[in-house]
Amino acid sequence: MSVKIRLARHGAKKRPFYRIVVANIESPRDGRFLEVVGTYNPLPDPAEVNLKGDRVKYWMAQGAEPTDTVRNLLKKQGLLTNP
Repeated sequence: MSVKIRLARHGAKKRPFYRIVVANIESPRDGRFLEVVGTYNPLPDPAEVNLKGDRVKYWMAQGAEPTDTVRNLLKKQGLLTNP
């Protein structure tokens, strides 16, 4: 089972809000997931990112790969140092 750390979109039309989730790669974007590890709100300036750092590190140690967008968020939060 391949696992990704990715964004799941929530919120209203034109008012996006994202959950950062750990999900099987075969699950749909807003479908079944294993765990919520944070949130991302792009609307305020600067954008708000809340992460459970210990859970993100745990899942990455188990082999979960972040998507490009989540990888950028992790770098900005200082949770990802290597490319």
